[in-house]
Amino acid sequence: MRGLDVVRVLAFFSFTHRNKLYPCALVHWYSIIGDDPDEDTGMWMVSPDMVEGSPEVSIIHLDTIFRAAHLLPSFGQAHLARGITYYNSLDAFLAFYVNKFIDNHAFEIAS
Repeated sequence: MRGLDVVRVLAFFSFTHRNKLYPCALVHWYSIIGDDPDEDTGMWMVSPDMVEGSPEVSIIHLDTIFRAAHLLPSFGQAHLARGITYYNSLDAFLAFYVNKFIDNHAFEIAS
């Protein structure tokens, strides 16, 4: 993934310090699974970072965000629970594919 990390933005905010505006984001970190893309799909896989059962979060400057990533759940072999929707799916799965096929920019970055 060319040295890039994957995060989930939880909130955008800004603050002023000594008359300078700092635009920031509260993010949940994801770690890359393995050293190479998935053999079957050719896509990198990531999993949410957890510390003692809680999401690993931090605050980053908006300038450090390069672009949005499209994450596809790794469904596995189990049946999908009825309550999973588009707004809670990032909390429901343990691993995701970074979809490099969403557009040409993503393909160039994640290939």
